[in-house]
Amino acid sequence: MSHESLRPLPQVRLHNTLTRRTEPLRTLQPGRVSVYTCGSTVYKYAHIGNLRTYLFGDLLHRTLEYLGYQVRYVKNITDVGHMRDDQLDSLTGPDKLELAAETEGKSPMEIADFYTTAWLEDEALLNILPADVMPRATDHIPQMIALTEQLVANGLAYEVDGTIYYDVSAFPGYGRLSGQKVEETHAGHRVEVESDKRDPADFALWKHAHGDRRMRWPSPWGDGFPGWHIECSAMSLEHLGERFDIHTGGIDLKFPHHEDEIAQSEGALGHPVVSVWMHGEFLTMDDSKMAKSAGNIIRVADLPDLGYEPLVFRYLALTAHYRSKLDFTGAAMHAAASGLARLRRAVGGGHGGEPTDLTARPMAAYRGRFADAIAEDLATPRALAIAHEVATAQDLADGQRRALLVDFDRVLGLDLGVAPADEPPLPEGAAELLERRAAARAARDFAASDALRDELAGLGIEVRDTSEGQATSIRR
Repeated sequence: MSHESLRPLPQVRLHNTLTRRTEPLRTLQPGRVSVYTCGSTVYKYAHIGNLRTYLFGDLLHRTLEYLGYQVRYVKNITDVGHMRDDQLDSLTGPDKLELAAETEGKSPMEIADFYTTAWLEDEALLNILPADVMPRATDHIPQMIALTEQLVANGLAYEVDGTIYYDVSAFPGYGRLSGQKVEETHAGHRVEVESDKRDPADFALWKHAHGDRRMRWPSPWGDGFPGWHIECSAMSLEHLGERFDIHTGGIDLKFPHHEDEIAQSEGALGHPVVSVWMHGEFLTMDDSKMAKSAGNIIRVADLPDLGYEPLVFRYLALTAHYRSKLDFTGAAMHAAASGLARLRRAVGGGHGGEPTDLTARPMAAYRGRFADAIAEDLATPRALAIAHEVATAQDLADGQRRALLVDFDRVLGLDLGVAPADEPPLPEGAAELLERRAAARAARDFAASDALRDELAGLGIEVRDTSEGQATSIRR
């Protein structure tokens, strides 16, 4: 048995938004991890900016399982739409699902079912592993009412004409997650001051159903519907218990959604519920935030029409740390497509061959470095670099390279056993131009290099300079 085979699994370290530190993961139960992720509000198609957040959750899920943990992963479905502005508590704003139902001539549940299916299909295209439980908000109305009743009983909430508000001033820890003081949260909620609120920062736990609203349920305070934040508190407590390990979501949910979750859950139970809060950064498009309201959204299902396999986007997401912004551009996607094809070529289109001992030298050393990278707050750029190092390593036989990359793919999720698509042949004369350009670059004759790039562009070939040399793609 080699020395590397005795190497223990690395200590997982994760960045905790609550403490603002990267800390060792200490789970409530040895060898087991409980994780809750805020899922989609299913009134429209999810876009690739949304999917970057779910990819981050999937990466955490895969990493923990790769490192030997048993994971219970819960990701909710928000099928009671919150207000049109995610951070608006106005009682007169239209529910997102009801608005979509009116626009599309369907019932709210038909809208929810349709867009839930579309979201999960997009996740499958990106190899996002299914969650163990995907609770729907509408199936947990009794739990939301019970939690609201407990908060009223604890003196943390008050009723005004059938609407229950959380009294933020009564919860001393409010603002710990976001770093905002109560007096600073008024702008964060973007709420018009309503006469029935004690304070503009207070938020609704249960809302009175006005007029002809269709999505309504009976409650001790009359017919109404839940506030957005109470939904995730109720579902996470129901499926993971009064204490669980990790809660994830996009950076935009840190305030007010997750701040309000903490106030609700801890206010009801009297103790901390979540050990580690993790947040993923935005995907931008040409340096602008991708959002439905901005009209700059792309669905995963749209990527083939743009010339990209969906897993090219997954590869792109791996090139940036989850806590760093990532810009979606054509050049970045071209580079990702080349990188993915390079790894697949190294695997050779199939697992093949005899089983290989991953603990043997020198394979264990590469595997240990990969494990160290992902265990250090999901450092995927470093992990991806190690995968490329393996792909060209001279101290590995073909079968060893293949076995290691297939093993790494348990985390990367790139279908590395799939043969890369055949690329069209280069136009006549292009190979010679590429050779001349490589020579010009080596001689640092950048004027000649740029001129040859333009000439190649005229033939329909885009050239990008990478750390490994020239990368090309042919415009189809």
